[in-house]
Amino acid sequence: MKLPRATLPKALDVPYIEFKPPSAQVPSYKPIVVPPSDQEAPEGVKSQEKTEEPPSLKVPVIDIQVPIPEPAVVITAVTTAVVAVATTTVTQSLFEPIKKKVQKQLQAKVNKWKENRKKKKDSLAS
Repeated sequence: MKLPRATLPKALDVPYIEFKPPSAQVPSYKPIVVPPSDQEAPEGVKSQEKTEEPPSLKVPVIDIQVPIPEPAVVITAVTTAVVAVATTTVTQSLFEPIKKKVQKQLQAKVNKWKENRKKKKDSLAS
């Protein structure tokens, strides 16, 4: 008895790929020296720290001190407020005519829809 033989192709010649593992540079830093919190100045040395109180305003009726913010904070707040008001005013004047026209068109469509609905009810009732 003859059995058929399968003819298989020769194996492919796969080239060898040389794999080099990645290398990385490890970050480094200069250590920061933090003095202990219980460290005190030697005797006879005066402290250079200035302990100025922030400016404040005394409210006479309720007898409280209200801190006055720095000029940079006040300038930023005022500028932001002015820009917001100006933007709102300009956009309102631009969109008001558009709003009125759209409102008229919508009201006309609603009125027409109401008339058609009324006519339909009247024709069904008769």
